Amino acid sequence: MRPLLYPAIDLLGGRAVRLRHGDRGSAKVYSEDPPAQARAFVAQGAKALHVVDLDAAFGEARQAAVLARIVDAAAPVPVQVGGGMRTLEQMERTLEAGAARVIVGTAAVERPDVAGEAVRRFGQERVACALDVKEGRAATRGWTETGGPSPQRLAALFAGMGVSWLIVTAVARDGTMEGFDLQLLREVALSAPAANLVASGGAGSLSHLRALAAAGVPGLAGAIAGTALYEGEFSIRDAQAALDRVGERGGC
Repeated sequence: MRPLLYPAIDLLGGRAVRLRHGDRGSAKVYSEDPPAQARAFVAQGAKALHVVDLDAAFGEARQAAVLARIVDAAAPVPVQVGGGMRTLEQMERTLEAGAARVIVGTAAVERPDVAGEAVRRFGQERVACALDVKEGRAATRGWTETGGPSPQRLAALFAGMGVSWLIVTAVARDGTMEGFDLQLLREVALSAPAANLVASGGAGSLSHLRALAAAGVPGLAGAIAGTALYEGEFSIRDAQAALDRVGERGGC
């Protein structure tokens, strides 16, 4: 599978923002018009988008209207959507609004059977589980709680439920542009060898993407980039070209 670059649009109060370490107080606004940002990413060559409703993740009202407008703006490019997906009904509404895939985090960590039921109802390609790792444990509720199991145990549990897509985020690296946690990704891949992994947290340069592509992570299906794109550290096309080198040695 060719790994894809997923430009990130994180929604907070109707605006596209980026956080550092998942801290709400660190929010930096990059766009007042998230649908326009989606169109811009597609125009720049994005083949997929990653959208997170931070308001919903923090337990507030879901930004359903904005999410629907982003999906419409990005079409036909697929959009995966996460943030506050607590029930099967919320997942269904999001998919019906045009999302290609929903990302389940807290609900799946707290009740793994939810992940299995989502896969059975919507199909493997339309459901991903979030492995948000903070201080060696699975973080939940907008990354504010860290009482979950280890990422390795959780990955194996999700795999047993039929989950085939995992979004793996090193929270300590999110928004830092310091590079991916390659060891974490390898450990998760070993625990769920049949899963497709999307790496998140730390993309800051093309060298980081090349290192990820060359790291030999089994099942690598993509990488999420946010702050670095907004700050102009690299272009979407150059980033995708870096990921296309998956499996090459000396890529970093």
